[in-house]
Amino acid sequence: MRITVVGGGVVGLSCAHRLAEAGHDVTVVTAAKPGDTTSAVAGGVIFPPVSANSDRIDRWTATGLAEFRDSAAPGVRLLRGTFLTSRVAPLPSWAFSIPDLDHSPGRLTFTTAVVDTPVYLDWLAERVAALGVRTEYRVVSRLDDVDADLVVNAAGLGGARLAGDSTVIPVGGQVVHVADPGLTEWIVDDSSPVLSHVIPHGRHVVCGGTQEPGRDDVVPDPGVAADIVRRCRELVPALADASVLGTKVGLRPFRPEIRLDRDGRVIHCYGHGGAGITLAWGCADDVTDLADGG
Repeated sequence: MRITVVGGGVVGLSCAHRLAEAGHDVTVVTAAKPGDTTSAVAGGVIFPPVSANSDRIDRWTATGLAEFRDSAAPGVRLLRGTFLTSRVAPLPSWAFSIPDLDHSPGRLTFTTAVVDTPVYLDWLAERVAALGVRTEYRVVSRLDDVDADLVVNAAGLGGARLAGDSTVIPVGGQVVHVADPGLTEWIVDDSSPVLSHVIPHGRHVVCGGTQEPGRDDVVPDPGVAADIVRRCRELVPALADASVLGTKVGLRPFRPEIRLDRDGRVIHCYGHGGAGITLAWGCADDVTDLADGG
């Protein structure tokens, strides 16, 4: 079957990979190279949306964890780390699938993958090409205009526009890269009013972040960057003398519930918010099942 995947971020590329593995003739159409997508801005620690509690999210998360634990891809490391949350928050359902989870009120500690997303995306694009997938760099204005037997709409915010879906909103996320002083653990702090995270990748650390609903630009704010550095140095004092390397902004496509369904010859797969890297492989499996009539 001739299938066109619209979107070249981590979700689109993962779908293209699985579909090509299943024997389909696949083309990816994207307006941006992998390193220029929202996926490339992500901190890259693998666990699902903080507030999500659903069988689908749990299953997609488990699939992603298994894929990354077995992966030899560049940019992927397994590191132990800590997730701080409200002391009264219930244990999220996805946590029960973590084999080495230690938990106490307000703290979950476990091993997961951390992914240097630009490095990983370049590798994934190469793997997709090696499977015979073609890539075309252009803007898709209407899904009906795509010449294919089946279209996978995995274009993030663009996917929502293509589907006429007003329930998706952009949520800005600014991060700062600092030099890695040799950190061996990640930390995500959701216990304070502004979520902070420190995710080491060997040469650099991704420090974040912000949650800015409705933001429509990706121009970094120097004041916000300074606040991120301050918060992350308080959270991890070892960063006190780490030099600042740069700052980036991404627009996460948030939807009340991820859309993954088939409507005629279109399979929609968008609305992953900030969890695309975590959920991409599980979603790609479901997209492939839908393509094959499942």
